[in-house]
Amino acid sequence: MLFPLMLCLLVQQMLPAAGMPQDDLSSQRRLNEAQLTPIAEIVEEAIRNGKIPGAVVLVGNRGEVVYHRAFGCRAIEPVKLPMTEDTIFDLGSLTKVVATATALMQLVEKGKLSIEDPVIKYWPEFKKKGKKKITIRQLLTHYSGLRDSLDSKPMWGGYPIALRKILAEKPLCPPETRFIYSDINFIVLGELVSRISGQPLDVYCAEHIFKPLGMKDTSFRPSRAFDRIAPTQYKYGVEGMLWGEVHDPISNQMGGVAGHAGLFSTANDLSLFAQMMLSGGSTQEASILSSLMVKMMTVPQNPPSKTALRGLGWDIDSPFTSNRGEIFPVGSYGHTGFPGTSIWIDPFSETYVIILTNRVHPKGGNGNVGPLYSKIATIVASSLESTSTEQIPPAKETLSQGNPFNGRVQTGIDVLVSEKFAPLAGLRVGLITNHSGLDSAGRRTIDLLHIAPRVKLVSVFVPEHGLFGNKDSKVASMKEPKTGLPVYSL
Repeated sequence: MLFPLMLCLLVQQMLPAAGMPQDDLSSQRRLNEAQLTPIAEIVEEAIRNGKIPGAVVLVGNRGEVVYHRAFGCRAIEPVKLPMTEDTIFDLGSLTKVVATATALMQLVEKGKLSIEDPVIKYWPEFKKKGKKKITIRQLLTHYSGLRDSLDSKPMWGGYPIALRKILAEKPLCPPETRFIYSDINFIVLGELVSRISGQPLDVYCAEHIFKPLGMKDTSFRPSRAFDRIAPTQYKYGVEGMLWGEVHDPISNQMGGVAGHAGLFSTANDLSLFAQMMLSGGSTQEASILSSLMVKMMTVPQNPPSKTALRGLGWDIDSPFTSNRGEIFPVGSYGHTGFPGTSIWIDPFSETYVIILTNRVHPKGGNGNVGPLYSKIATIVASSLESTSTEQIPPAKETLSQGNPFNGRVQTGIDVLVSEKFAPLAGLRVGLITNHSGLDSAGRRTIDLLHIAPRVKLVSVFVPEHGLFGNKDSKVASMKEPKTGLPVYSL
């Protein structure tokens, strides 16, 4: 009996390991502080040039913190205070990935929602003004079509008012047509966390993320009671400094708890979070996410035709990735925050770089920290060359070698060869093919199946234009010249 086999459309995606193979790691040296001494000069130059009042830089590699230093001042006005390694910073948009996206993905893993769900499934009123089709995935990747932010003026106040303003928003364009980095997206996502979990965002994150990881200095609304907080800038039209009070004007008017901004933390706490991500979502003390979910969050989830590459919350390769530097591969990921905060994580070398500043202090100036981020990341990545050159592909390389969801594609015959034709063992096979039926090495599918062990190729079927693709008239059946197999014209 003949068992025809269609090989035309079979593909398989390759799932890489979360980091370097353990055998490779064991033969490589860990980064050390001496290799990273140029960082100090870069940061001190930025301080001298008035770009930042001070900074804390922390670098982790292969499970250990290898560099942790404080520079300059955490406050210049109204009183000068030195920066310390345990300074607490306003994280700005790092809130999006450390809190909101992580919380949402935990709820996905619990079966509470799907990223393909429309927002209106959980917030029916959201459908107003043409927002009915916007999905959770589109919010996470910033392809929802919503604009960048709510208006902060004229002044308003209160979380409920922000939600009413969102309901009145009309998208600038249809979903998935344009990348627009949007705080509104994550305000909506923060609200969904609350609606689905039954807990306010800050309470949920404290209970399910920060406390299990031991992030003791991470919270929303920390207040001035923490004498280690770095202030941001003087308040608008009001006496006093934003000090333990969120800098982002929308989050501030919402009460300090929002999905896009409001979180405060230290470099030490963020290193715990970064190591959790590198370890596949778990630590010795707690499991925050599954390893597959970490992979899912940190590979491109944007529309396939779009060039701004975004994961689920995380930035991979977009106009906002100055903190990747020149060498870290595109398969790494990170995020920045407006007050001057950055985190970048590279699973290939098991390295993370955390840079915390309060660049808007004291008067909301325009301190550009993009070059600082880039230079520090480049110093770290270049130092890895002596320890893991083989694991760091060029920075502009595509994601095809490190992406389980948009990964390297194999033809069906490549898959069968790699599996030693096990799925066909003991079968008589018919093959539909023509001159384009080749594996990745250029070998004919016919030849590979003909010599395959425990497989009997008995017939070949050919479509229009014949086996060699050179017929423009009726194609007759024939014998295949090399193998002698019967070739039937379709």
